[in-house]
Amino acid sequence: MPEYFVVRGTVEPGDQRGRELGFPTANIALRDQAGSLGDGVWAGWVRRAGGTHVPAAISVGRRPTYYGADGYRLLEAHLLDFTADLYGETLTVWLGAHLREQEKYSSAEDLITALKNDIAAARQWTTAHPAATLPETGESALGEVKRVEG
Repeated sequence: MPEYFVVRGTVEPGDQRGRELGFPTANIALRDQAGSLGDGVWAGWVRRAGGTHVPAAISVGRRPTYYGADGYRLLEAHLLDFTADLYGETLTVWLGAHLREQEKYSSAEDLITALKNDIAAARQWTTAHPAATLPETGESALGEVKRVEG
């Protein structure tokens, strides 16, 4: 039975770096700044307020390429094949498969290459794990990480 980490939160404006790199993200602040979930890149699903599910490549962490160890822990979801504005919308994010640890890259080009690989892996995982199989999440506080079994 698969296990998911689930975060519900409101999309906040960020520094637009993902958009500049060609990978816009929906940013959700995490209550857990200590990192009990652990930092990394995940494949998963995002449910919009209206109930639509969108596959995503999701980063959890401090964005070490730009902020080192001092960055604010954040969930950044890049919704695949999606272009609408999500600011202010409350999303539910299922983290389904841990793809890799976060890394500090020496150049934007190296980061872009890694992001392309992450997106390909997330696309493959979400194809094999359709949104219809996601477990119910129940209620949780905004920004709280919750473990849910499928």
